[in-house]
Amino acid sequence: MPLAQIIGTGSYAPAQVITNHDLEKVVDTSDAWITERTGIKERRRAAPGEATSDMAVAAARKALEMAGVAPEDIDLIVVGTITPDMPMPSCAVLVQAKLGAKKAFAFDVAAACAGSVYALSVAEQFVRSGQAKRALVIGADLFTGLLNWKDRNTCVLFGDGAGAMVLAPAQEEGRGILSTHLRTDGTLAEILTVPAGGSREPLTEDNLREQRHKVVMNGREVFKCAVRELTGITLESLKVHGYTPQQVDYVIVHQANMRILEAVLQRIEIPIEKCWINLDKYGNTSAASVPIALDEAVRAGKIKRGDLVAIMAVGAGMAWGSAVVRW
Repeated sequence: MPLAQIIGTGSYAPAQVITNHDLEKVVDTSDAWITERTGIKERRRAAPGEATSDMAVAAARKALEMAGVAPEDIDLIVVGTITPDMPMPSCAVLVQAKLGAKKAFAFDVAAACAGSVYALSVAEQFVRSGQAKRALVIGADLFTGLLNWKDRNTCVLFGDGAGAMVLAPAQEEGRGILSTHLRTDGTLAEILTVPAGGSREPLTEDNLREQRHKVVMNGREVFKCAVRELTGITLESLKVHGYTPQQVDYVIVHQANMRILEAVLQRIEIPIEKCWINLDKYGNTSAASVPIALDEAVRAGKIKRGDLVAIMAVGAGMAWGSAVVRW
């Protein structure tokens, strides 16, 4: 079976920019404090009435244009998101309708910040098996709606956005997605969570007042997990193919925190110059992070034909994953 290949990428960020100086006015923080601890200078916020599916469609259109693929030729749409427009139906079916991708079957994958890598892995299997000839993979999250704007440990980190990838069977042997690798440790679920709003804790006046429908994070534990597991799974996925980190031409890492990014790259011994960095502009866009970074790197000419690309992301769950791609 031929490999699945990424033939188009696209991304979208809302127009509204929230700077660190803006946050100084609403929470006890400072530009210096945020920059030193995260590397983030600004992030984007969706406009009133702008939904996750709207951002997803905007990114998808750019990816389809690059790929030269019409929406009606898409067989599969997988959206990685934890902020769908509504609890039911999925964000993916709304994307399908807005794009006019009439023959595509569509569904969501929920793996938080690792959502796009999980969605990529799922779509890759459908393309390789022949069940889908053209697949659209999207990572999109409207994360600012999940933030407690009085919690400086979380509200400074996240932003909204979407990224997309179009997959098709590779036309040349050896080019494409060589493999994907996914891992989960549910015993760590409580270190990054939105406690209320599900079946375990339905929304009430009390938990709404207590902001339990917003993100709660143990930053120290998330940092340790992210560094440990991203390092491990990246080295493991390269080893499967007999590659060393020194053979990697470029890296796409989930843009969560500059300290995490630097620690991981140092441990796998890949120079930071080989990594696209945009978290200073967007913050952590959750599932959108990886495909936005990939799209920007591709359009900037940083990733070239034949390059060996390592992709990695980690998110709530805890869930993490990697992909090895011969571009």
